[in-house]
Formats: sequence, structure tokens, C-alpha cells
Amino acid sequence: MAENESDILKRVRRIEIKTRGLSNEIFAGKYHSTFRGRGMSFSEVREYRIGDDVRDIDWNVTARSRKPHVKIYEEERELTMMLLIDASGSRMFGTTEKLKKNIISEIAAVLAFSAVQNNDKVGCIFFSDRVEKFIPPKKGKAHVMSIIRELVGFVPEHRGTSLSEPLRYLTNVAKKRCTAFLLSDFLLPETDAAPFEEALKIAGGKHDVVGIRVYDRRDAEMPDVGIAELCDAESGEKMWVDTSSAAVRRQYAERWRERTQRIDTVLKHHRIDCATVDTSDEYVTQLIKLFKQR
Repeated sequence: MAENESDILKRVRRIEIKTRGLSNEIFAGKYHSTFRGRGMSFSEVREYRIGDDVRDIDWNVTARSRKPHVKIYEEERELTMMLLIDASGSRMFGTTEKLKKNIISEIAAVLAFSAVQNNDKVGCIFFSDRVEKFIPPKKGKAHVMSIIRELVGFVPEHRGTSLSEPLRYLTNVAKKRCTAFLLSDFLLPETDAAPFEEALKIAGGKHDVVGIRVYDRRDAEMPDVGIAELCDAESGEKMWVDTSSAAVRRQYAERWRERTQRIDTVLKHHRIDCATVDTSDEYVTQLIKLFKQR
């Protein structure tokens, strides 16, 4: 059942209070030191000096003045953060106090508040098996609050998953280098495996892409609860499974390990840092670990 306006506002407020506090106390400084500016920006032109890199010569100014001049650059401190939010059907799964959606929303809010404290822009891409909504990057708390509202109340039109689509969209829409957090359970279909790797290769070459994988422990192992009807949250397909069978549970766990290993291999190959968060654990430890390893 859809949430009413009052319920959404209450949840937005709860997320704001919790995540802004975490951002203030823990992450703002680590974020600032970990995710720096996107490189160097042009500052001024001066006459060439012995030892200057000839690749920095400004040939237009040199031609006009008839003296060699070089471009001077300074570090560009301002960052743009893009949050790529998985809005597929599988995000609504959870066997503990929180759904995967809840954890994804809270982590995204912490990152967004950290960016605001660093005076950075924040944008957002919601995706299922296609890009569902794009929020262009802006600065300020009011903008972050509008993103949090979407994190809480956004309802996608589709339930499937494609990790390649948001990455391709990011490559096309973000013309300058940014830090992009891909928040998902990474349960992509086999048909998206090769497109995902190709899109990740291109996006990772242009931007600083970071993965945050949120999973539930029952994604990894099936409990013994007898004969149960299982439903695929994205396709809607249903089937009866005898969970008391040790062979069935082993096969389920093995499939999870294989899918996880494939994702880990792809991320490692393209040098993409990734934090893995269990819905039953606090995500703070994993985020701090992620920041420290960069």
C-alpha cells in the first residue's frame, strides 16, 4: 500500500536526524580527505621559465606576445557526487528490521550530507532495468532534503535490474569527472553481465566509481522452513521449494557465491572499490573501512 504524505514526511525526518548526525560526527572529515577534487583547472598564463613543461605552452598567447607563455593550473577542490540508486524490485527484500531499500537510503543520505558539508554538488540517478529518474547535481541542504524525500517515497515504473543502464547514463550526462556511488544489491540478470562490465569500464575510466553492495543474509543462504512458495521480486515468477532439502540449500548458497565472485572479479579488474553491507549489521563500520582503504 502506498504511503501517505504524512508517513513519508515522518520517515524523511527520521532519516535526516540519524544520517546528518552520522555525517557530522564521523564521515565529513573522512569524506573530505578521501574524495578530493577532480583534478586541475586553468588559473592564469605567465611567461615561460626554464624547466616548465612545454606541453603547458599556450600557443595563442605565445603567438600574440611573441614570447613563450605557459598555462598555470590549480587544484580544483569542488566535487560533484552522483548517487546511483537501485530502485528495482529486489531492494524491497529484507528479513531483519530493515529492507535493503532502507539501508541504501540511509547510506545515500549520509554521503549526501557529507558532500554538502564539503560544499559539493550532489545529483541522483534512480534506476531499475532502465533509468527511472535523474536529479541534476546541485548544492545545499534543501537540495539534499529533496533527494532524501525521493529516496523514501520514489516508486519506480519497472521492477527489473540493469547496472549497465545507469552507468551509461552517467557517462553521457556527467561531462566533468565526478565521484559516483553505485548503491545496489548487484543482483543483475545474466543478460546484463557483459553490458555491465563494458559500461563500468567506460564510466570508471572517466569518473571515480565506488560500489556499495547491500544484501540480506537470506540472499546468501536459504533457511530450513519446510515447503515454501518463493516469488521473484522482479519477474513475479513463483515456485514451490522444499527448503528442508540440504541439496536445495547448498545449490542456493553456491549460486549466490558464484554470482558474488563474478561481481567481485569485475570490480577488482576495473579497480573499483566496493563496500559490502549486510542488512543485519550497522553500515558505519563498512563505510569507514571503505574510506580508509582509498
